[in-house]
Amino acid sequence: MQCPGQDTQYWKPGAIYDAKCPECGHTVEFFKDDTARRCDKCGHRFANPKLDFGCAAYCQYAEQCLGTLPPEIIAQQQNLLKDRVAIEMKRYYKTDFKRISHATRAARHAERIGQNERGNLAVILVAAYLHDIGMSEALRKHGDAAAEFHESEGAPIATAILTKLKAQQELIDEVVAIISQHHHPDTNATTNFKVVYDADRIANLEDQYKDTTPEPAEIIKKIDSSFLTSGGRQEARKTFGLEE
Repeated sequence: MQCPGQDTQYWKPGAIYDAKCPECGHTVEFFKDDTARRCDKCGHRFANPKLDFGCAAYCQYAEQCLGTLPPEIIAQQQNLLKDRVAIEMKRYYKTDFKRISHATRAARHAERIGQNERGNLAVILVAAYLHDIGMSEALRKHGDAAAEFHESEGAPIATAILTKLKAQQELIDEVVAIISQHHHPDTNATTNFKVVYDADRIANLEDQYKDTTPEPAEIIKKIDSSFLTSGGRQEARKTFGLEE
């Protein structure tokens, strides 16, 4: 059976479009499922600028599909990983919508802070989605979801999820290192760690003040005293309407 996304009978208007060659500016026609085409004027081969990778987050044939892509697209696999991790996180939490919401908000904040701090967004977003993944197991095994318990219990769960998704070992190691101590920064904390820490702090403050309106001075004091990055402080102020 052909993938419906590739079957032209399901295509809608706009599935065939023109793109400018980045080398000479000549117009090149693309079908929406083309991974790349060669400019018939200068011969430059370039990736489809509108290619949609959304299905790679869930399709069981994603690995085979990605393997056929040109090198410049394969290089984006880590960026695709965050979407697949988000889905795995939601599957793991099932109907625990509070945890899903917290992780999703932390990832959203982490992406903006990470861009500001020039961190590795693949590592940052994956760690943000999975930072509290050990909560349920900590409660089951220890009767307590305190930081030290859900940090330690989260590490093997995150490892299993990322191994299943065939993430690079280097990324797995860094993500697990962040999860294992995401409430306990030290003087050697990396930029990626600091971004996730600040994003989690913002999500925690959102949870804390969900039903109340905090005094601006109270929030500002917490931001100035406990955040690790300037991007985190900026994101926190924006989140609570305290932009300068």
